[in-house]
Amino acid sequence: MSTFNFPLLLTTIVFLTGIIWLLDILFFKKRRLKKNPSANEPKLVEYSRSFFPILLLVLVIRSFIVQPYRVPTGSLEPTILPGDLIAVNQFAYGLKLPVLNKKIISIGEPKIGDIAVFRWPVNPSVDFIKRVVGVPGDHVIYKNKILYINGKEATQKILGDAVDYEPSGNLNVQKIQENLNGVKHDILVNPYGGQLGDFDVVVPKGYYFMMGDNRDDSADSRDWGFVPEKDLIGKGFIVWMSWDSEKHRIRWHRIGTVL
Repeated sequence: MSTFNFPLLLTTIVFLTGIIWLLDILFFKKRRLKKNPSANEPKLVEYSRSFFPILLLVLVIRSFIVQPYRVPTGSLEPTILPGDLIAVNQFAYGLKLPVLNKKIISIGEPKIGDIAVFRWPVNPSVDFIKRVVGVPGDHVIYKNKILYINGKEATQKILGDAVDYEPSGNLNVQKIQENLNGVKHDILVNPYGGQLGDFDVVVPKGYYFMMGDNRDDSADSRDWGFVPEKDLIGKGFIVWMSWDSEKHRIRWHRIGTVL
């Protein structure tokens, strides 16, 4: 979950440095050199000229190719741990203009099983990461802690006991392998409590149903509803760094984990 609007800040800085450099080239540089051929650039122009190409490259890469995302919570455990830094494919669900978030090129659509980063429908300034479990038109049922997609059960295989590590206290849970339309991944389930409510919904056109892999400790579409297509950001595909905030060390074994 992230609230800092870095794309807006980066876009603003790129725009300002570019404008300053361009105005100097068009209007001020010739006058300055005409008066004094050996005159130095003003510091503001020098910094703008130096930083503009670098910042523009960062903006292009971050907006259209890949961006980092830090996972702050355990809602996707055991697939993703708190402190994991995820690389997010920015063009997986289409190219969008930075800040405006307007799609300019359609490339692909989310598929069931994807790990997706999106703007939280309740507060679009906050970014969330969850697993896609329902696409437009899907009939999604979550009953007795088992998913059914269009009448097909997402089969489960118990792998053993596990622990859900939470700031408020650790919980004993079960680690289960789930087969979600051919996408096999591990989930955590609390067999003794947790979220006991059942859900039966049809995903509307242009919307997606998201859930965390930590099924009994995840605020997701079961709580705040569907995610509109316009709020999608990208697809998480690899863990490129992981920091254990409790033990204050890098989780080297997590680096390179493919999602």
